[in-house]
Amino acid sequence: MLILTRKVGESIRINDNICITIVDMDGKNIKIGIEAPKEISIHREEVFKRIKEENQKAATGGGDGDLGALSDLFKKK
Repeated sequence: MLILTRKVGESIRINDNICITIVDMDGKNIKIGIEAPKEISIHREEVFKRIKEENQKAATGGGDGDLGALSDLFKKK
């Protein structure tokens, strides 16, 4: 793991197409801005793990199989 120190307003560049900028710091919280091409997915770690779990369930048929509930969601809109 590469660890870098940055101040508010400073950036980190990954290749030619990804830029990560420190936007704000408030105590232990840090806000970052990420500029990347639209075809690159960017998720928080916990969201990424959940997506992978759900995709794995869907691929192995491990979901609850409740298509009726899914159908109801579409009817409500």
